[in-house]
Amino acid sequence: MSAASLFLPCAGGVEALLAAEATAISGSAAEVARGGVWVAGDERAAMQLNLESRLAQRVLWPLIDGPYRDEHDLYALARRVDWARWITPAQTLRVDVTAQRSPLTSLNFAALRIKDAVCDVLRERSGERPSVDTRHPDLPIALFVGPEHAMLYVDTSGEALFKRGWREDTGEAPLKETLAAAMLAAAGWQGRAGDGPLFDPCCGAGTIAIEAAQIACGIAPGSQRRFAFERLQPFKPFAADWRALQAAAQARVHASAVPIYAGDVSFRMTDFSARNAERAGVREAIEFKTADALQRPPPAAAGTLMLNPPYGERIAPKGRGAAREAFDGGAGAGEFFAALAAHWKHQYAGWRAWVLSPEMKLPTLMRLKESARVPLWNGGIECRLFRFDMVRGAGPGRSAPAPGPKADQNL
Repeated sequence: MSAASLFLPCAGGVEALLAAEATAISGSAAEVARGGVWVAGDERAAMQLNLESRLAQRVLWPLIDGPYRDEHDLYALARRVDWARWITPAQTLRVDVTAQRSPLTSLNFAALRIKDAVCDVLRERSGERPSVDTRHPDLPIALFVGPEHAMLYVDTSGEALFKRGWREDTGEAPLKETLAAAMLAAAGWQGRAGDGPLFDPCCGAGTIAIEAAQIACGIAPGSQRRFAFERLQPFKPFAADWRALQAAAQARVHASAVPIYAGDVSFRMTDFSARNAERAGVREAIEFKTADALQRPPPAAAGTLMLNPPYGERIAPKGRGAAREAFDGGAGAGEFFAALAAHWKHQYAGWRAWVLSPEMKLPTLMRLKESARVPLWNGGIECRLFRFDMVRGAGPGRSAPAPGPKADQNL
């Protein structure tokens, strides 16, 4: 096997959580970096991280790095890679470029020069060159360019890892599976009996509940999809190892030890969620119910509320009832959140609520005191994951006392 220092990019705010996860999966201590983590590994570790990581966006295998000034330097850098080890002329490739404060004027031209280098190296060796496939390439190449330094990677994942393979039905602005997993990880909810029930009253396409159910059932997040490494030359000698990893993941699947509840004010979204859960193999682990979040009584005596309430494009709930009325007539999100908090204070004493929102003044809108706030990015939207502890006997505007300062906490 070949040793490498693998790079796992992730959403902003998830780095520390991913480092803990990657360490547990690979057995090697992961190092936090900007936008992801580094972890030592080999072909088997790369396969296992693709199969098991809920938080990483991709698993990248480093090829070469060095200084550059222009596209000609990038071409020269790429020519130093032994591309025949990774691809044959009969296969296809694609180059994706990510830049940060780069002096390059055209990222498309940078991608073209990397492609030229690969094709030239193979043509000189065999007389033939590979083709480009922008949708399903055999060799996905990732180029990262900074102000003066460039790095080339092989993307062993192919499609981004949030694409678990089960979601076909979506609503407006669906939550990525990797971010739902980050919310659960930040809350410390791992699907164990001691974690208690989990409830998403604004479930949309069901991503949070389905991710939670797969965790509770021991289902590997990558068990229903394919990966780029399955077509890569260096990984072909390890086909038996890959089958063994898949078999071990399948063997550990079990029934959930905790109740998981989900609902939405929209019958359409509840139906979408149930169908997604069926494809994800966790339909029996989740109790779905179409109901208004501002009126639904608690499904259990105590537990964890976990939700990404509608905002922006998702701001107007579909359906009838108090949730929709709170948005009609220009009432807006402020009254919805105030009504939601009032409902929780009256009926959800003993519950912990985790709410992901880009509204930094959410505690003020809800008239609740947060006990934690975790910075997370939802795509390009900066958010906070707020925790509110609902206590019995709390008066208006109160939840559990906040332990420590209000400043952002990186959990």
